[in-house]
Amino acid sequence: MHATFWQERWARSQIGFHQEKVNGYLRRHWSALEVASDAAVLVPLCGKSLDLAWLAEQGHRVIGVELAERAVQDFFSERDVQPQVSQRGAFKVYQAGDLQILCGDFFALSREDVADCQAFYDRAALIALPPEMRERYVAHLQAILPDSCQGLLVTLIYDQQQMDGPPFSVEDAEVMQHFATGWSLRMVEEKDVLAGNPRFADSGLAAVDERVFHLTRR
Repeated sequence: MHATFWQERWARSQIGFHQEKVNGYLRRHWSALEVASDAAVLVPLCGKSLDLAWLAEQGHRVIGVELAERAVQDFFSERDVQPQVSQRGAFKVYQAGDLQILCGDFFALSREDVADCQAFYDRAALIALPPEMRERYVAHLQAILPDSCQGLLVTLIYDQQQMDGPPFSVEDAEVMQHFATGWSLRMVEEKDVLAGNPRFADSGLAAVDERVFHLTRR
C-alpha cells in the first residue's frame, strides 16, 4: 500500500474511516491508563481525527503523525485555527499550542521525536495497514517509544474474504503475536458494530467486532 493510495483517498474525500465525533472507546478507557495530564501522547496515522482535540483538552501534549497534508490542513481549518508551520527533519510540522501534527512518513519518526511520550493511541493505524506493513508498524513503535509507555489500541475483526480492506481485519492472535515482545495486553471491551456500519452490512458480513486493548510496556 503506497503513499499515493492515501493521498488519493484524501484528495477525493473518500474518508469513510473518519469519525464525526470523539471515539467512545477513547472517552471510556483513556483514564484507566492513568497517564499524567500533561504527558505527551502519540497518535499515529491520525488523519483529522477529533480525538486529537479531545486528548489536548485533557491537558496532554499531542503528537499526531499523518501522511496526507490535506488531512492536516483540514484539521486546523475546520477549527478556524491558524497553526505555525515549520520543517523538522523529514516532517512538515503544524502546531497550535500543545497540539502538533507531523506531516510525513510514520516510519521516518525517530526516538527523539517521541522521547517525551508516555502513551500512544491507535484507533485507525494498525487496521489501516496490510499484513506485511502491520508487522513493520508495530516493530517501529517498539523501537521508538520510551520504556514506560502505555497504549490504547482499537482493532476490527470480520471475514476478510467477504470484504477487502482498509480497514483490515486484525485477529486477536495477530495482535498478541505482534505485541508479545515487550508489551502486556489486556482486552477491555469488545462490541459488534455491524448495525452501525452500512458498508459492512452491504458487503454481506454477518458480524463485525471491535476490540479495545490496554497495552503496557514491560
